[in-house]
Amino acid sequence: MQIVFLGTSGSWPTPKRNVSAVAVKRGPEVLLFDCGEGTQRQFMLSKLSFMQVTRVFLTHFHGDHFLGLPGMVQSMSMNGRESALDVFGPAGVERLVTQLLSLGYFAPGFVVRAKELAPAAELDCGEYVVRAFEAVHTVPGLSYVLEEKPRPGRFNREKAEALGIPAGPLYSRLQEGQPVTVRGATFRPEDVLGPPRRGRKIVYTGDSMASETLIEMTRGADVLIHDATADAALEEKANRYGHASSRQAAHVAKEAGVGLLVLTHLSPRYEDPSTILADAKAVFENVQVAEDFTEIEVPYPD
Repeated sequence: MQIVFLGTSGSWPTPKRNVSAVAVKRGPEVLLFDCGEGTQRQFMLSKLSFMQVTRVFLTHFHGDHFLGLPGMVQSMSMNGRESALDVFGPAGVERLVTQLLSLGYFAPGFVVRAKELAPAAELDCGEYVVRAFEAVHTVPGLSYVLEEKPRPGRFNREKAEALGIPAGPLYSRLQEGQPVTVRGATFRPEDVLGPPRRGRKIVYTGDSMASETLIEMTRGADVLIHDATADAALEEKANRYGHASSRQAAHVAKEAGVGLLVLTHLSPRYEDPSTILADAKAVFENVQVAEDFTEIEVPYPD
């Protein structure tokens, strides 16, 4: 699993940072969290392709988080896309997507499906789930948890041999969770597999202040991607506009016991993010400030 930051500025683009968009690549699939203006061009400058995007998750309807959607859809269509695109977001996303894709004379050559997610909604995507929860912002919004389902435990070859199970296809079936029969005896996967292993977990806050709900939803995450609009000196001002400081983001990471904190959505006033990073590091050591095109590999925990 790989996270690629396509836009890390808040409110408007700067010469070095585009507005909010975070891509998560998992196998051949790309999930996109927010889609600020110009996101399709950011894809072109990255190692990813917007044609791989299967699902878009919008956090809220401030322009720097969704205005890139019609342009990206048009680029997809003009590049011959045929597979459907799913767009999720808070209440109003269905009307918003319909209006955006009705502009001018353009109509996409593929199906774009929009669906509203309520806070506490859970979307089952097969090998992983995406959970929505309420963001604390000045307009209705969502934050998201991407969490893989548990994986089978490690295969114990010694146990399998001791039970008389011959090596080969039967081992694969057991690893896939299927029972097998050998000389009239049935063996279950739990006979030869260790305890289930947890999958990877990523949390993306979008624009949000810190909250107890955020801490609870983030517990044990491998990566927390948190709004860090300002440093501690401008914390009060950031909070008035529904944003967090980097210091507050670090407290969430510490309380939730995350593996890595990544700060994004920096105010355009910060050409140098050193104070943002220093304020967070004083609270939580394993933190970094995302730049456009920062890539983060998320390994399995075991």
